[in-house]
Amino acid sequence: MQTNYNAIVEAYLPQTSEDKAIRDSMLKYIQRNREAVLTREDPIAHMTASTVILNESGTKMLMIHHRIYDAWTWQGGHADGDDDLLRVAIKEAKEETGLSHFRPVMSRNGTLLYRLDILPVKGHVKNGSYVSPHLHLNAAFVLIAKEEEECSLNEAETKGIEWVLLEDIDMKANEPDITPIYHKLILEAKMGQV
Repeated sequence: MQTNYNAIVEAYLPQTSEDKAIRDSMLKYIQRNREAVLTREDPIAHMTASTVILNESGTKMLMIHHRIYDAWTWQGGHADGDDDLLRVAIKEAKEETGLSHFRPVMSRNGTLLYRLDILPVKGHVKNGSYVSPHLHLNAAFVLIAKEEEECSLNEAETKGIEWVLLEDIDMKANEPDITPIYHKLILEAKMGQV
């Protein structure tokens, strides 16, 4: 299994022409900006990793209420120099949910990487400083966790955490550009192993 971020993006098998265009754009940006995309030093775009966490029966998604975005959303964060995007995704999942046990789910194409997306981030204030609008070059994964394991709120980053029935995601989530991504990831996971 490849862990280097460039190799993971390069090996991604696009399902649509849109997926291919996104992958190709990400690869060009990575090649031009090298290691800078792994850190927040690049003010225009940088690598992130996110996860949809499902319960073992595949009926619920674990969602957090993100403080900065004021939205119910998935877990994820910046690579911050780590080129193993799955490790970044799992680290963020642990930090934002308090859970410690996850099982990554293999996609139908035989990799752990499910999607690549270029996600716009609005300007916002973080820790008293303004962060200008930028792009997240995001790698998305699907994890399975036990619903019985106790979650804990990361009060610095989140205002809530909840297992949400899949049919209720649209009522809970309020990010119209990101919510369809959850559904695509969940559908792919269900067609695979979940």
